[in-house]
Amino acid sequence: VRTSNVRAVSEPTIEKSVSGSKDAFVETLRINTSLVRRKLHTPALKLQQTVVGRQSETTVAVLYVDGIADPARVQRILDRLDTIDEQALLGRGDLEPYLTHRPRALLPQLGQTERPDKFAGALLDGCVGLLVDGLPMGYLLPTTFHLLMHAPEDESHHYLLASALIVLRYFALAISLMFPALYVAVAMYHQEMIPYKLLQNVIDSKQSVPFSTAAETLGMLLSFELLQEAGIRLPDPVGQTVSVIGALIVGQSAVEAKVLSPIVIIVVAMAGIAGYAQPSQELGAAIRLWRVALVLGAVVLGLYGVMAGLMLLLWQLCDTENLGVSYLSPLTDSRPGSLRRAFLRSPLRKEDRK
Repeated sequence: VRTSNVRAVSEPTIEKSVSGSKDAFVETLRINTSLVRRKLHTPALKLQQTVVGRQSETTVAVLYVDGIADPARVQRILDRLDTIDEQALLGRGDLEPYLTHRPRALLPQLGQTERPDKFAGALLDGCVGLLVDGLPMGYLLPTTFHLLMHAPEDESHHYLLASALIVLRYFALAISLMFPALYVAVAMYHQEMIPYKLLQNVIDSKQSVPFSTAAETLGMLLSFELLQEAGIRLPDPVGQTVSVIGALIVGQSAVEAKVLSPIVIIVVAMAGIAGYAQPSQELGAAIRLWRVALVLGAVVLGLYGVMAGLMLLLWQLCDTENLGVSYLSPLTDSRPGSLRRAFLRSPLRKEDRK
């Protein structure tokens, strides 16, 4: 009997599973579809296949739950897959421009996950899933901001604990996005907003530093990105060593040499740690770029620049839609309780009460 060399199902490496299942997608399409079938035994789970790529002839499976997913949305995705004119389908970048409303937007519009339990949960919420032969990821449409901020463990914890973690996650998002820009704006233009004792400490730490606040913050943000990129590209033991050396030795040496002030290191470190609390790496990468843009706005106009950048980000969020669904759904829904559904988890779903 002919067999092929395939990778065995292993634990997730990107999306760590705390209290959920320990299996993850692999590069073989049939194994991935069986992992989803193991989660959803219902005959309502439908699968349609198509071939994409003139040279690669890659098989793409479209999965949805009949009766929950919108049939027009499924057909729209199949029509868009038929319009893909590429030599080969080798990655997510070959799919996203054809399936999203604004492919040039910085925010991620094609959700992805390596966990079959999250993939199956999204199908039950009305999403349409895509599995590509050769890629160990499952892709979800339509993607919303709420879906990117959702973690599978939110359904496993007690509803009060899950709600607290969701609120904490949004708070970490705000810190990661705005903390460095607010520090630059207040330190450069609005010193009267700093308490006197804290202002005195900031002045004392800045007296012997030769660089401005803007140069310090931008330099630290660039250094943080370099350390993160070096830790990702190197092997695991070496990458961890580089991260520890960069965070401890280089930062401490810079403070002792009076090249950087300690408060800048604290601000950038807090923003970086808060960014790691995001469940989606694509959203975290977009937030890092917006963080730099807000810092540049703070350098030019102070708090006015920060507010202008936030208004521009909010406008982009409100203006983006995916397959007819608003990017900020359910916040933009007209149904009552949309704010509660976005930030809190109910103790019992309405479907379970019926």
